[in-house]
Amino acid sequence: MKKILFLCMTALMSVAMLTAGCGDNAADRDSSSSSSTAKTLKIGSSADFAPFEFQGADSNEYQGFDMDLIRAIGKEMGTDVEINNIAFDGLIPALQSGNIDIAISGMSITDERKQQVGFSDPYYDSGLTIAVKADNNDINSFADLKGKKIAVQIGTTGAEEAKKIPDAQVKEMNSSADTFLELKAGNVDAVVNDKPVNDYYMVKNSDNTVKRVGEKLTSESYGIAVKKDNTKLVGELNAALKKLKENGEYNKIYKKWFGTEPTDNK
Repeated sequence: MKKILFLCMTALMSVAMLTAGCGDNAADRDSSSSSSTAKTLKIGSSADFAPFEFQGADSNEYQGFDMDLIRAIGKEMGTDVEINNIAFDGLIPALQSGNIDIAISGMSITDERKQQVGFSDPYYDSGLTIAVKADNNDINSFADLKGKKIAVQIGTTGAEEAKKIPDAQVKEMNSSADTFLELKAGNVDAVVNDKPVNDYYMVKNSDNTVKRVGEKLTSESYGIAVKKDNTKLVGELNAALKKLKENGEYNKIYKKWFGTEPTDNK
């Protein structure tokens, strides 16, 4: 009886050891798989806002200052980035629903938006300007826009400010390029966009039929948006952005798209 009991106990111990060994191997495989798989951040951007984000005519790859910057940030963080083209007014809902992790799209940091999403430190300082036809001598400032027809990109601060102008007829377009098409077609009197967007359009297109007038209406800072209260990701973005400014990579990207280095990159 004792011999039988001893044999049974030996068999049970063997099974237990075999099971334990299998469990350890499985854990090792899971650990190895997890560490070898690079995390991918889903990026949302409205690719119609040159020179910050756009799709080149001769390339399917998304280009622009924001695109180069977020790729450099991803590299600094040790992650891959997957860029998704999303309409500007759909970026915040996409963050809130978890469909994307990050939105970078020339998005101004405003108190209203801070109620909905979290923001990184500012990475670009901008402001709103006016573009009109070259032969238009009636509009020279924002005060002159009273009662005028104005084209803006939907969901932007330019749209918000234009709506404050007394008696103005504001036409909201899907992209900044569309606002210039409306201007050149004579359907509006002026375009209100961010200064670098207006300037880039005129330089890139060598367009002498359009001119920029007046001073900047506002001073705005762009930020990288994440789901509200995701302080961990905000911290990682800020650390990567700081590193890129310290090692000169940010300046290189800035100069590539704006022709000069930033006067203040702190």
